[in-house]
Formats: sequence, structure tokens, C-alpha cells
Amino acid sequence: MIGIGPGTRVMVATRPVDFRKGPDALAALVGKEYGGDPFSGVIYVFRAKRADRIKLIWWDGTGLCLMAKKLEQGAFRWPGIQDGVMRLTAAQLGALLEGLDWRRVHGGRRAQVPQIAG
Repeated sequence: MIGIGPGTRVMVATRPVDFRKGPDALAALVGKEYGGDPFSGVIYVFRAKRADRIKLIWWDGTGLCLMAKKLEQGAFRWPGIQDGVMRLTAAQLGALLEGLDWRRVHGGRRAQVPQIAG
């Protein structure tokens, strides 16, 4: 699995895409359909018509990366189908990739750094 830091931006395309598309075609789709920059380091998430398949693309600084996953059982929990994109947190993306309901994951408060009493 890719290392997803808490500050990682994740954008989800809510409408299914043709899953024959590879990383270059998905990157073109990001720019043309969603007005995003596929080379910005943002993780873009796509789904197939069947909700058991998901693809992610992102630029890691040296090349365009593609990750694909097909669940053996069940389906990914997906937002309602509409035009456009929506943003998820890194924690929500982790839950989505595990096949869990990402809507139940909420951003927590940052823990305060302990202070030495003086």
C-alpha cells in the first residue's frame, strides 16, 4: 500500500469511468473533466460501473502512479453518482480502500505536544 500522510489531498470522481483507461488517459480526464492537475501530488480516485473496482492515480515526483483494486466480496462504499469530484481525508481513503464505510471516519483533533513542566 502507498504511504498516505494525514495532509495528503484526495479527490474522488463520483461518476464511474471506463476502466480500460490507463494512467495517462485518467490523468487527461483529471485535467479535462475536473479541472485538476494530475501532476500536483493529489491522489485522484476513480470507480468502475461495478462498485467492486477502484483505481487511483497520483504523481510521486518521478512518475505517474496507478493503483487498481478489485474486492473479492462486497463493494466499495461510494458517494452518490453525480458530476464532479469530492474531497476525502487520508483516513477516509484508507477506509474506502479497505471496503469500509468511509463516511464513518471523521477527522480528529490534532494531539497536543506534551509540555515539560518547569
